[in-house]
Amino acid sequence: EVQSKSIFEKDRRELLAIPETIASYFYEAVNKVSPKVSQFLLDTVQSPTVIAARQRIAKEATKVSIMFEQLIEKIKNLWYTRVLGY
Repeated sequence: EVQSKSIFEKDRRELLAIPETIASYFYEAVNKVSPKVSQFLLDTVQSPTVIAARQRIAKEATKVSIMFEQLIEKIKNLWYTRVLGY
């Protein structure tokens, strides 16, 4: 039996891997059409400027993800204590 997770229960790393997966599929599709363009894309993505930007975005996304998880926990706590009276 397969169990699915809600968006709130997904592991942070799973959510951060989604853009990488999309980029990989895009690269593969472009590579089938034009290997020269795909090589240009690969060279661009591997440039120091783009790598630094990706690392910065990943770092900030991790911070936002952690804050979001904390917010969800606070909402759950309020729901259980105030609404349900546990």
